[in-house]
Amino acid sequence: MEALGAALAAQVEPGTRIFLQGELGSGKTTLARGFLRQLGHAGHVKSPSFALVESYELTPLRVFHFDLYRMRSPAELESIGFRDYFDREGICLVEWPELGGALLGDPDIRILLSLAVPGRSVELQSSSGRGERILARLAASNQA
Repeated sequence: MEALGAALAAQVEPGTRIFLQGELGSGKTTLARGFLRQLGHAGHVKSPSFALVESYELTPLRVFHFDLYRMRSPAELESIGFRDYFDREGICLVEWPELGGALLGDPDIRILLSLAVPGRSVELQSSSGRGERILARLAASNQA
C-alpha cells in the first residue's frame, strides 16, 4: 500500500481529490503514508480520525488528509470549513468519503481497497480528466 501511495504521489497534480474507500484494516492510511512520504513528509502519519483533517505543507504542494470514520453527519464537514480545503490547489486525500455524502462531490480518483487472501485487492477509478491523466501516467510508469 505504501508503494502504491508513493507511485500515485509521483504522478499527482495540484488540486487532485482522491477518495480512499475500504473496510477497516484495508490499507487506506498506509496508502496515505506512502503518498505523503513520496512528497517529502518525514514525520509520523496517523489517521486523522479525531481531528477529521491533517494538513501537510510540502513544497510545492499542500496535502489535506481527511478521515471521516468518526463523523456522525455530513453537516460536520461544514463545521470544519471543508470547502476551504477543497477550493484550494491542495491535494485532498479522503478516507471514508461515503460518510461525507453529496457534500464532497466527485473525486478525481477513487481507490477501492478490500482485504483478500493473500494481501489486498485494489481498484483505481478515474472520475475526471485529471484523474484519467494521473492514472495513465501511473500505468505508464509501472510499465517502464
